[in-house]
Parts: sequence; structure tokens; C-alpha cells
Amino acid sequence: MFGAFRPSHVNLGGLLWKTPWKLSPTRKANARARLKKVDAVIEAVRASGVQCSSLVRALELPKEHEMPARDKYTIFSKNAKGYRKGIHKVPKWTRLTLRTNPKGF
Repeated sequence: MFGAFRPSHVNLGGLLWKTPWKLSPTRKANARARLKKVDAVIEAVRASGVQCSSLVRALELPKEHEMPARDKYTIFSKNAKGYRKGIHKVPKWTRLTLRTNPKGF
């Protein structure tokens, strides 16, 4: 009832997601490294001579060094103020290809 583990809305309602409002420099570096690794895999598949539709789509995406910082760390969101939200707010953002945004955003 009292003390460190007293009941509250958070304690009774389940897990509270504590997501920082911006990416730390370490997480930004890890995101850039992940983009570079994906670029290396796409280039290796292209060099192998394999042809498939997913490779054609992957080659149309911008490479890590071609992307502005705004696109590396944020993504378009119609509900967010300013129409952008941090990429780390997207569920499973490390597994998704989030390199393109609508024109003008």
C-alpha cells in the first residue's frame, strides 16, 4: 500500500514505455552503421548478378551517405506536430526500411 511499490495508474495498468524523446549519439551511430551494413548487402547481391524485383526496389532507395540527417533519424507522421517523429518511436524500427518519405516532408 505504502512505500516504493504503492499502487498507481502505471503500476496497475501494465508496462510503462519510457522512450526518450530524441536519439542519443550512440543510438544514432548504431543506426548509421546499420544503414551502411544494409547498403553493403545490397551491393553484394547486385554484384553477384542475381536479378529479382526486391533487388530492383532496394537499388532505388537512397544510400546512407546520400540521405540527409533529417531522413536518417526521423520519419513522416501525419499525426505528429510538424509531421515528423523520431525514428525510434516506430515499432520494430531496426528491422524496417524507413529510407523514403513523401515529397515535401
